[in-house]
Amino acid sequence: MPSDRASHSPRRRAASVKRRVAPVRVEAAVHPVVVLAAAAAGAGLLTWFAAGRSKPLGLASGGRRYSPRGRDVTASAAQRLNHASTMLAASVLFDSGLEHYRGQFFNRAMYTPIIVSSVTLAASLHGAGDTDPGRSRVRHGVQALAGLTGLIGFGFHAYNVGKREGGYSFQNLFYSAPIGAPMALTLAGVLGVVAERVRDADPDEPRLGGLPAGRSLAVATAGMLAGTTLEAGLLHFRGAFQNPAMFVPVTLPPLAAALLVRAATKPEGASQAGAKWGMWAVSAMGVGGVAFHAYGVARMMGGWANWRQNLIDGPPLPAPPSFSGVALGGLAALELIERSRFRF
Repeated sequence: MPSDRASHSPRRRAASVKRRVAPVRVEAAVHPVVVLAAAAAGAGLLTWFAAGRSKPLGLASGGRRYSPRGRDVTASAAQRLNHASTMLAASVLFDSGLEHYRGQFFNRAMYTPIIVSSVTLAASLHGAGDTDPGRSRVRHGVQALAGLTGLIGFGFHAYNVGKREGGYSFQNLFYSAPIGAPMALTLAGVLGVVAERVRDADPDEPRLGGLPAGRSLAVATAGMLAGTTLEAGLLHFRGAFQNPAMFVPVTLPPLAAALLVRAATKPEGASQAGAKWGMWAVSAMGVGGVAFHAYGVARMMGGWANWRQNLIDGPPLPAPPSFSGVALGGLAALELIERSRFRF
């Protein structure tokens, strides 16, 4: 009897309960972001393999073979456009990941740009290494989805700004969801779609929507530069342009865009050196902007030692390369314009 009472003592019962619940405590919880990253990586791999199997090789639309020299020009321009889409998709992936993590993903739709930009990145990287003529249906579909997703995201962000107290005021434009940020995903999708169209175009006379491909793409890219400048100008105005270097992203890209429009109106065979230098300068500015933003993070309280907070609240490191991506699209346009000198 004493041993039986001892087995039912409070201490023994507590130990028994502890043994029963121990397996539950050792089960680790998986953060939703980890699951999201795994899903995005899996979707990206599927896209990569599917894109390589989704098109006939060596034939142009209608079954006519490409002329070798023309094929080289259109394939090179298409690859450059895929590089441009890659930079924009990567910028969106990391920027939206940081910004939406800061917002604690309170809306489930905030996971969408991370997944879509991951898949777009995989498709663009695949296209960047593709030298075969003919477009990929999978890549084309993924890029179109990216463009549509960016437009929907723009609507969400515009609604987020408008519903706040005071509506569309500078205060809300400064500190609510960045209204123009989702359009970077749209630009990545547009440039990716154009890459597939150029790859599939008649190499002797590449056209987009019935217009010469190089000239129409140059004008469109100039518009993209203008829109990206507006977004950067809004956020740098919020920062009161406290560093003189903050004026560069609101002055250099418009100048380069003007040179690009001028290039589209020049006669055949004219030199495009000025527009090319402008595009390379904007591309370098986008890469250098990461270093300036890193310096901005270092100047915050705690600097890089407090990187967990300062990376989220400081200048966005992934944002400046979006300029580089658009500039690469401009270089592809100039390459197509210069191609008009040749006759096959």
